[in-house]
Amino acid sequence: MGGGGHVGLPLAIALADRGSKTVVYDLSATAVETILRGEMPFSEPGAEEVLQRVLANGMFTASTDAAVVGTAENVVVVIGTPVDEHLNPDPNAIPAALESCSPYFHDDQLLILRSTVYPGVTALVERMLRDKGLATEVAFCPERIAEHKAMEELFTLPQIVSSRTQSGRERASTLFRTLTDEIVDLEPEEAELAKLFTNTWRYIKFAAANQFYMMANSRGLDFERIRAGLTYNYPRAKDLPGPGFAAGPCLFKDAMQLAAFSDNQFSLGHSAMLVNEGLPLYIVTQLEKRFDLENLTVGILGMAFKAGSDDIRSSLSYKLRRVLKFRAKAVIGTDPYVPEHIDDTLLPLDAVLEKADILIVATPHKEYRGLTTDKPVADVWNLLGNGVVV
Repeated sequence: MGGGGHVGLPLAIALADRGSKTVVYDLSATAVETILRGEMPFSEPGAEEVLQRVLANGMFTASTDAAVVGTAENVVVVIGTPVDEHLNPDPNAIPAALESCSPYFHDDQLLILRSTVYPGVTALVERMLRDKGLATEVAFCPERIAEHKAMEELFTLPQIVSSRTQSGRERASTLFRTLTDEIVDLEPEEAELAKLFTNTWRYIKFAAANQFYMMANSRGLDFERIRAGLTYNYPRAKDLPGPGFAAGPCLFKDAMQLAAFSDNQFSLGHSAMLVNEGLPLYIVTQLEKRFDLENLTVGILGMAFKAGSDDIRSSLSYKLRRVLKFRAKAVIGTDPYVPEHIDDTLLPLDAVLEKADILIVATPHKEYRGLTTDKPVADVWNLLGNGVVV
């Protein structure tokens, strides 16, 4: 269910390639048509050749017909808990989404929740099924794959498996053992928190690096030189990341889910959010101190939320662009991966390099490495190797 996206489709074709006959059900007719042509609807290295192989051998197909759910022994739901504009998670979103398919559920199935859920949603889904008189077993088996590494990490990372029943754990373990040998057993509530803790821990680490960067940069010091020095042959600091935009569809959202779960007493998570979400504003403010922005055109290099990606979901590049539209004369952007049908305002790199007075490296795409220009560059990622002082 929802299987035509970044989480569901790589899992579906990986399972099909390992011998499980698989069908993707998705509401998007465009996505399903693209998939059935043997084309990935998004960038995922190594996935398209697998997709074409499992389509050709009949182990995989895709449909917009909800009735296909009733043909499955295992139903993997890749719908996650959303967070609204007030940063409140909606625990009822997944049960509500399942309603449309509930006529096709039956007692012999195992329903596996795969995406991030608010703590307690697994129990909510179990209750919904029982209220409908169904004995369908439920498991929560969180996806912990880094985007663009699915076709590697699906087979190398341990898989957390949880279910209220021994039978549910065994059935889910059997399915995922076709992909990986390492299974980690947890209770559903433990697994729900494990997924949220995983993403929030990364978010907090990025916030620490970004806060350190702003401290150093505000005093005219090169944070990258400091980081290189303190991490050199010093194992207790090796996990200190470099600064940069911490964005995407998971990290911010999951930190806010934990905040809601803790009755908004998660001060560390809120602080991380303020730091990470504040980095674009900090960059613009620092540029205003050095340049007459209101009379200059700023070029943003990279609009996707991470390097090598075409995914713009929750990308801070767009927050940066909104701020600059208010404070600069003009703002233009470019990205070698984001297609025109997603953002038709983007220009080729050469055009941005020609028209912009100031450049900002917002996404560290490899295509920008070695870039030479005589224009000022705000390079928080230190992609160009000239330090990260703005």
